[in-house]
Amino acid sequence: MSIFDAAVYAPVQTFMGAPHSYDLSGARAAILGIPFDCGTHPARIGSRLGPASIREQSVLVRPYEPPANDFNPVRNLGLVDCGNARVVPSALAESYATIEEAVWRIASRQVIPVTMGGDGAVTLPQLRALHRVHPDLVVLHIDAHTDTYPGEGGERDRYNTATTFTRAAEEGLIDTASSFHIGARGPTYLQHAFGHAEKAGYRLIPDADLYRRGVADVLREVHEKLAGRPVYLCFDMDFFDPSCAPGVCTPAWGGPSAREGLSLIAALAGLRFVSFDINTVSPPHDVGGMTAFLAATCMHQFLVLACRSLGLTQP
Repeated sequence: MSIFDAAVYAPVQTFMGAPHSYDLSGARAAILGIPFDCGTHPARIGSRLGPASIREQSVLVRPYEPPANDFNPVRNLGLVDCGNARVVPSALAESYATIEEAVWRIASRQVIPVTMGGDGAVTLPQLRALHRVHPDLVVLHIDAHTDTYPGEGGERDRYNTATTFTRAAEEGLIDTASSFHIGARGPTYLQHAFGHAEKAGYRLIPDADLYRRGVADVLREVHEKLAGRPVYLCFDMDFFDPSCAPGVCTPAWGGPSAREGLSLIAALAGLRFVSFDINTVSPPHDVGGMTAFLAATCMHQFLVLACRSLGLTQP
């Protein structure tokens, strides 16, 4: 006999208080945590704890954002929180298979996955899942790093946070010629790192070009190139400057402020988003949960973008 009584027992923390459910029949978007990291970073391991921290900090995120977004995206999307994919950090093959299956079960029902990593390695199996639903998938990757290193060698060399988009290009998961890497900056371990991304076919707009050209001009190109295409938004929290997002795996100084980054996300309204992926929150390196709070705020903006993409902006 069940002892559950809603007047006595409260559910565990979900993202922005969305109901925890695996029933997608009334949902247009679903939250999924992916608590996986490769465990091979030379200095910072901990992004496997990211989903729990983002959920915890999401209690600070309020649904309404007047005047432009004065509606509740959690309600309008029928948002549900599906919990976490059952992964084992550093166990690549089995975790990749589980991530792909978990995301595919959401996306194949025409529900938009909104996922929380995990390190940047969680993106490749998600792209595999989305490609099965959208063969003409394009990627908008906003990150301080290209994640398009060659990675030649054994499994650990080929599959890690730095090689995600190299493998995606090789597997034909996305239309690279119509996909963007935006915001790459700072020193790298690899000479000609930017050249590798361009050789793989991606449109690369480094941080220096973003500000040389102006954000408005870059956004104009993005909207023209991606109009009508199914867009996978991959957002790495190290895109932000470490002054506002210190709790990430690979921080790089010189990035945008919280205001600038959130404004960039808001300006993507009008694109046809089919999936959102935020990653690289590392709670052991965070300060007062500020990076997780900012990540949760970015996810709120993702939900707003989803509402606008689906025409669900009613009060």
